Amino acid sequence: YQREASVTVASPAGGQVEIGVWECTPGRFTADRSTSAEFCHFFAGSVEMTNADGRVQSLGAGDAIDLPLGWKGEWRVIQTVRKLYVITRA
Repeated sequence: YQREASVTVASPAGGQVEIGVWECTPGRFTADRSTSAEFCHFFAGSVEMTNADGRVQSLGAGDAIDLPLGWKGEWRVIQTVRKLYVITRA
C-alpha cells in the first residue's frame, strides 16, 4: 500500500507557482502534467519514470528532472523517495 505526504513551502505568483517537499513509499502511479510543468530535485530514495513514449529514466538522491507542460507517464517508486518540487501552472 503506497503512501504519500507533501507540504507546500511557498506559493508565490498568486498561486501559479507551488514549491514544496513530497515523500512517497514504494508503489506505482500515473502522472499527467497537462495543466502544469514540474521541476523535481530528489533528496532520497529512487524512482523509475516511464514517459508516454516508452523512454525509461532512473533517478535518485542528487538527481533533478524537468517535467514540461504536457508530460505524461508512470512513476515507479522503488525506495521511499523525498523530493523538492516546483510546480508552475499554465
